[in-house]
Amino acid sequence: MAKPELEFFDVDLKVPWKQVEDAQEGIMEKIVSRDPETGSYTRILKFPPMETDQVLVHDFWEEVYIIDGSLYDKNKKETYLKGYYACRPPGMVHGPYKIPNGCMTMEIRTFEK
Repeated sequence: MAKPELEFFDVDLKVPWKQVEDAQEGIMEKIVSRDPETGSYTRILKFPPMETDQVLVHDFWEEVYIIDGSLYDKNKKETYLKGYYACRPPGMVHGPYKIPNGCMTMEIRTFEK
């Protein structure tokens, strides 16, 4: 089974915000689709104004589109704004981040079998 077929629906009304497990307090998510076989999913993330100290490396593909706000990469000394997109293969190092005014992203995680 793959991700479900979904026609347009109001995400704000149908999907509640939930605290992201194992993440800093206040980082919230709405998982809008999930593939139960692979674990791949698409979600919307909301970050409050905050700063992270963690360098991240994943074992999955990660695509991120900034819907609103901005992220500042503390290692690269670069700011990423609304409309920016990233596609990270497994093993790509990223972060830590400063999020001075909050940020909302859409993220697609793809786990390969």
